[in-house]
Amino acid sequence: MSPNPLPLVEISGAPRDRGRQYGEQAREPIHRALAYYTEAFGHSSGLTWGQVTDRATRWVEVSRGFAPDLVEEMEGIAEGAGLGLLDILALNARGEIIYDDTFARMNGADGAAGDDGAPDGCTSFALLPEASGDGHVYAGQNWDWRSGVADTVMVLRIVQPPRPTVIMHVEAGQIGRQGANSAGIALNANGLGGRFDDAVGIPQTVIRRRVLDSPDLNAALEALTGSRAHIASNALITHREGFAIDLETTPGPVGWMYPTDGLLVHGNHYQAFIPPQLAAAYRPAAADSLFRVPRAELGLRRCRDASGSDEARKLIRTAMSDHLGFPESLCTHPDENRPAVRRWATLLSSCVDLTTGDYLITAGTPCDHEYDRVPWNLYDGPGGE
Repeated sequence: MSPNPLPLVEISGAPRDRGRQYGEQAREPIHRALAYYTEAFGHSSGLTWGQVTDRATRWVEVSRGFAPDLVEEMEGIAEGAGLGLLDILALNARGEIIYDDTFARMNGADGAAGDDGAPDGCTSFALLPEASGDGHVYAGQNWDWRSGVADTVMVLRIVQPPRPTVIMHVEAGQIGRQGANSAGIALNANGLGGRFDDAVGIPQTVIRRRVLDSPDLNAALEALTGSRAHIASNALITHREGFAIDLETTPGPVGWMYPTDGLLVHGNHYQAFIPPQLAAAYRPAAADSLFRVPRAELGLRRCRDASGSDEARKLIRTAMSDHLGFPESLCTHPDENRPAVRRWATLLSSCVDLTTGDYLITAGTPCDHEYDRVPWNLYDGPGGE
């Protein structure tokens, strides 16, 4: 495989030191991310960046109460990048800022989300040994978000003993999104959209990082079930011993579901349950999720007959390259008819082999990019096998 073209950043040490290393190494893409969201928030809601950071203030103490070390890490990122803590916190809470209103008000009188209010359009999967063809455990997803942030996407490795070593793919400046750790736990996530009340909860990037910091499965699940998120989000947890569970987390109740015949796929609509706060008038925020999920299931079922790992990985890539409903398909491409700040794309497709520790990524849409192996194995270094 060719070297992965996405920027690679490796950090280690105490929280502030890790953050400072991160901010220094990723200074340029962090500033590009800030410039993009300054324009995007101005375009969609008329907010200046100063107003955005004012809103971010509400997450300082709730984040510090949940994970003080991660706030310290964000302080270090800000120092390394030459920015303020609230700039970095706003980049981490960009989803929360978009949805910082009740579900009903953000979705309008008829309950249908607008273009600027749609959740991250991701499609996540877990393939267990009985479904993978080669007997391996795979976890991954197509990560769909605004195409304008493509030049801020990077791969981050965090060495942080005694906690597990983490490999993630993130937008520059973020401390958590999707990834896996040296304890053999993978997290893939999907936006569900919306708010249920006006209470201040914990930003998703903070919760997701705490999941990936977990040394065991129970701790990973407790990070999700024991925290009060600011917005609803889906988390698919896969363990290298052949276990997967999907949790639809909300500021209220949590729903869950398990694989069927070794396969679990989740999109951007509620699949396990519909929260009672929404049940009377619920409509999916991302209509394309309703066909992305079964199309991914259809393609990934073919892995069962794979003759080995090379074929299994090719079949995964083929499945995640599906174009039904193009351009807002499983493999999403920018719609040139929309303003630039509203164009969506599959920023990357990930496929983590939790059996071997290989972390594979396409640097862009999977239909025209191969899976490349990042230069780190999950189980190398502190916290590995």
